[in-house]
Amino acid sequence: MRVEKTDLEKIYIREGERLDDLQIKGYEIIQSPGRFCFGMDAVLLSSFARVKRQERALDLGTGTGILPILLEAKNEGGHYTGLEIQEESADMARRSVEYNGLGDRIDIVTGDIREASAVFGPASFHVITVNPPYMIGEHGLKNENEALYIARHEALCTLDDVLRESARLLKPKGRFYMVHRPFRLPEILTKMSACRIEPKRMRLVYPYVDKEPNMVLLEGLRGGNPRMKAEPPLIVYEKDGTYTEELRQIYEGGNA
Repeated sequence: MRVEKTDLEKIYIREGERLDDLQIKGYEIIQSPGRFCFGMDAVLLSSFARVKRQERALDLGTGTGILPILLEAKNEGGHYTGLEIQEESADMARRSVEYNGLGDRIDIVTGDIREASAVFGPASFHVITVNPPYMIGEHGLKNENEALYIARHEALCTLDDVLRESARLLKPKGRFYMVHRPFRLPEILTKMSACRIEPKRMRLVYPYVDKEPNMVLLEGLRGGNPRMKAEPPLIVYEKDGTYTEELRQIYEGGNA
C-alpha cells in the first residue's frame, strides 16, 4: 500500500514543527522555529565536503540532521552518522531520516562530542564533518533559549574537544571538514596541526565582493604533510542582493 506524504506528515511531524524543502532529491527536513534551524553554513559545508563510495562519514553536533541528509544526497558514501547531545534535536533528526526513507543510510546517535571516540571507537570513520559553535564563552549575544545558546556557543564542547575527538575517530589519511568564522582562523589552523589533522584546503566565504569574509571552509587530512591550498573566494550575494550564480548552483546540489 502506497503511503502518501500527507499521511507521513501526520506520523512524523509534531505540533509546532514544520517541514522545509531541501531542494534536492525531494528531501525535506523537520525543524522547529523554537530551536536552532540550519543556515547557509551547513549548506556550504555539505557541498565543500567529499564522501567517496563506501566511505563512512560522521557529523559531530548534527542538530536536526541537516548535514548527513545533504551529504547523502550529494555523495556516493557508504553510510552516514550524526551525533547530537540534545535529545529533542536528535529526535527530530531521526524523524527526518525516516520521513525521507533514509533509515538504511543514516543513523542518528544521541551522545556527547567530548566522548565520541569512546562511543564509536578509534579510527572508525573516513570522513568527519562539523559545523561547531563559533562563539567562545560569552562572545556574542546570549540568547535566552538554551537550545540556541548551546548551538552557537562553546557551552558543551570546545574547538579542542572537536579536534581531539576527530583525530581519534578518523582513520589514517581520513578527511576532516569544518565551517567556522575567520576571526578564529589562526587558532584553528594551529590546533588542527597540533592534533595531526593537517590543513589541506581552505576557502573563505564573503557576503559581498567588497566586504570582509564571514565564514571559512576547511579540509584537513589525518596524518597529512604540511601543504595547504587556498581556493578562490566564494561570494554569496551580487550587489543587488541576489545570490551569485555559484551560490545558486550550490543550492541546486553543486559543489563549493
